[in-house]
Amino acid sequence: MTDCNIREAVPPLFANFAPMNKTVALHTLGCKLNFSETSTIGRLLENDGFEKKDFDEVADVYVINTCSVTENADKECRQLVRRIQRKAPEAMVVITGCYAQLKPQEIASIPGVDLVLGAAEKFNITEHLREITKGDAAKICSCDIDDVNSFTASHSINDRTRIFLKVQDGCDYTCSFCTIPMARGKSRSDSIENVVANVKALASQDAKEVVLTGINLGDFGKGLSGGKRKEENFFELVQALDDVSGIERFRISSIEPNLLSSEIIEFVSNSKRFMPHFHIPLQSGSNRILGLMRRRYQRELYAERVGLIKAIMPHCCIGVDVIVGFPGETDADFRETFDFLHQLDISYLHVFTYSERANTLAAGMSEVVPMNIRHERNKQLRNLSYRKMQYFTSQHIGQTRKVLFESKNRNGMLEGYTDNYIKITVPYQQAWENSITEWKI
Repeated sequence: MTDCNIREAVPPLFANFAPMNKTVALHTLGCKLNFSETSTIGRLLENDGFEKKDFDEVADVYVINTCSVTENADKECRQLVRRIQRKAPEAMVVITGCYAQLKPQEIASIPGVDLVLGAAEKFNITEHLREITKGDAAKICSCDIDDVNSFTASHSINDRTRIFLKVQDGCDYTCSFCTIPMARGKSRSDSIENVVANVKALASQDAKEVVLTGINLGDFGKGLSGGKRKEENFFELVQALDDVSGIERFRISSIEPNLLSSEIIEFVSNSKRFMPHFHIPLQSGSNRILGLMRRRYQRELYAERVGLIKAIMPHCCIGVDVIVGFPGETDADFRETFDFLHQLDISYLHVFTYSERANTLAAGMSEVVPMNIRHERNKQLRNLSYRKMQYFTSQHIGQTRKVLFESKNRNGMLEGYTDNYIKITVPYQQAWENSITEWKI
């Protein structure tokens, strides 16, 4: 393994021919923010002359943008590298993302990996590719996460009809189960001025919907700009974007309940462009477990937020993140979570099985929940999620709502989502691609 600052006295991979002769395939693990960053990395490479290929095709360079929220994400990364080795053993393999920042040495030791890019270097990928040679020791380009303090805007386009736009990065919270602050650094944001400019540019490219993404989205406004602390917040961003013409829909991705203010909820209820859809992490319905998780709210606040949303927007879709099997979660704690979610007027769940992560407080907790119990609890909540979404959808049968259909033929079918996030699947018609259509559910 070589350090990022060491330059080997060997011909670099691209020294003797133009980059336009090379192909690249990209793959994303993890969250919507990762999708936006992968798409931006892909555009950087295309601008440097690379031709994009599907990840299942043979390419000269493979880039895997990793997640490290769970152990499964780590395992999937290693499996993908082995797959590349079998398919294209001479290809360059680049790993970036959260896993790359947290465990660069571990990734560099995986046979076939050529380049590991940490949080500060992922958007310098074209420069790094010019300085490595296949067959050399894996090169690690990383730094102490405390030194990562810049913000790089990114977005997905041409990958999905809904555009993921990163407006915030990093997190200042210290949840006991989470490695994100170690992988992403401190909370920092784009400016409202820059976000508005980026949205206007997306509108000129026929984008119909923009999903605002971040690691801790409601914390928007933190960070340094011109050496001074920004005096902006997420509510001001939402207000500014609502006045931008050209984009018909905005969605707010995951936002912490303690940062989802009444003024944001009320504004969305009267908005011209923000969709009636919130995704609000809960993680546990037990106040005891929330305390062990070091979350910044209790279940009463969560119920209050949901109650306000449904009181003024009965048609609003509400998604929930929840973790099962956290250390010390008893049967009674889980039943408290299940019952709390069952009685809440929510629409669907994203259920995560707790996974021990190194260097977190939770990893040192002694009351470990057996894996079979974790999986059983996950299954119960996934079944509850299915019933919740079925019920939410049934409440809208017969209604006519606006559907944004995607730009992809899926085996003769076309998929889209209503304003309040009900999935609609219809026989494919090209005229409906990337269009908003009135549809009776």
